[in-house]
Amino acid sequence: MTDATHGSAADKSVTTDPSGPMLAADGTPLKTSLNRALRKQKRRALFLIAPLLVFILVTFIYPIGEMLFRSVENQIVGDTLPRTVRVLADWDTEASDIPGPAVFSALAKDMMVATEEKNHTRLGSRLNYEASGLSSLFRKTGRGVDDVGEGYTEQFVALDPAWEDPQTFIDIFAGPRWLDANAEYDGEGPRPTFRLAAGIGEVLPQTASIYRDFARVVQTEDDDNPAEEEPWNAVYLALYEDLQAGAVIPADMAHADMLTAAQVAAASFTTTDVLADFVSFDKDWADRDVWRIIQTYSAPYTTGYFLNSADLQLTPDGVAWRPENERVYVTLFIRTLIMSTAITVSCILLGYPIGWLLANLPSRQANLLMILVLLPFWTSLLVRTSAWKVLLQDQGVINDLLVWIGVVADDNRLALINNATGTIISMTHILLPFMILPLYSVMKTIPPSYLRAAKSLGATNWTAFWRVYFPQSVPGIGAGSILVFILAIGYYITPEIVGGTKGVFISNRIAYHISTSLNWGLAAALGAILLVIVLGFYWAYDRIVGIDNVKLGG
Repeated sequence: MTDATHGSAADKSVTTDPSGPMLAADGTPLKTSLNRALRKQKRRALFLIAPLLVFILVTFIYPIGEMLFRSVENQIVGDTLPRTVRVLADWDTEASDIPGPAVFSALAKDMMVATEEKNHTRLGSRLNYEASGLSSLFRKTGRGVDDVGEGYTEQFVALDPAWEDPQTFIDIFAGPRWLDANAEYDGEGPRPTFRLAAGIGEVLPQTASIYRDFARVVQTEDDDNPAEEEPWNAVYLALYEDLQAGAVIPADMAHADMLTAAQVAAASFTTTDVLADFVSFDKDWADRDVWRIIQTYSAPYTTGYFLNSADLQLTPDGVAWRPENERVYVTLFIRTLIMSTAITVSCILLGYPIGWLLANLPSRQANLLMILVLLPFWTSLLVRTSAWKVLLQDQGVINDLLVWIGVVADDNRLALINNATGTIISMTHILLPFMILPLYSVMKTIPPSYLRAAKSLGATNWTAFWRVYFPQSVPGIGAGSILVFILAIGYYITPEIVGGTKGVFISNRIAYHISTSLNWGLAAALGAILLVIVLGFYWAYDRIVGIDNVKLGG
């Protein structure tokens, strides 16, 4: 009876058709049913890990991606000087020392917008990374650029006072949708975005472009109405250039008669030397190298930051070494790797015996020793580093002790601070627990009977240790070394306090560019190179030792 019952249940769950696939109880193929069940399990597992996955993406993956992007991003030049970059692309650097009047005219319009939006100083700071003095160049120009084109403004107004009326420009350039929206605006919320009249960009292209920027800046930066503000001098400069270029004025265009009369009169206007205006702001505008730098760094993306990180520079003539007195980054990278390795080796030499004691002492003594190992974690990093500064200085405790016991003479004290020695000593102390804990966790799993068995077979204490115990502790050494090395290579607080000029790491330079010089692009490039170096060492370790052999105990 029982066998029959089981057979009946089995027949209900799975049906076998000799001529087709095995079917489940609901008639679907068994393989399809199993795949569906597996998909449900995977979705459930994904749902469980989704919070952690999102957390890693937001706090780890995205910041690294943003850092890598900043190391090549260079859009500030093109965004701040769009007209200048466009015209400058046609400049033949071999045919003339400096660009022609068209480039200076475009620069006047771009600088007017940038000055009102306060972007010219940011642009100057960016280009100052490539050549000193460009920051002050743009600051000086920003203070006087609003006067460029003033001569044309005066001549248009002298021709017809209506050119001084903001409503004239509104009639010519404003689109009907914006006019209606602006008339209905009651002062609440953002002002309606200015829109050009249809077709005006084909008739007066330069004037329409700069007037649109003028209207946008008046709305966003000044929170005013463009219909009530007199246009910039740069607008009149653009209007003169459009009329002189032979603009065809449609008869049905607003103020067509004024535009036609102005076009006729413009032929006799006194011209303004825009180039001379800029040179009067700063003579560097007549420097060919300044324009070549702007042209070189006008692309939206650049390798310049990475080249600077390798003591190279991107010049108009190609890649070249930086001046001898500016080559610091390769030295810092090499120093960082050497000192991080020295710190790791020091931690191994000091941490191995402590880990052995922790693993082999009785529980009472081992617990007390473990408290001493963990005690630094309960003290501020800044306090520990400052304590080492007191201990290591020329008149500090260590030198006083050495003088007292006669190891060194009072007039020949050891230089232990503001150099690589101080950095290695203090960082070894700070990172030592990160070596001891992996060693202890691995050593605790090594049975003492293995050593006794080796000795019973005739091995000496040294042979038993070296041939039996040490190979089993290598996974702990590997785990501690990776942990200490990666932590050491990124430290910057301790080297900054005790390292002086000879004991700082590349991470100190990264911190400087992030917080002081604000050269985030170079900081990102240095960080990206440091990341690649760490990954390279990790790959090499995996190839030589095998990452599967790294253990934290168990």
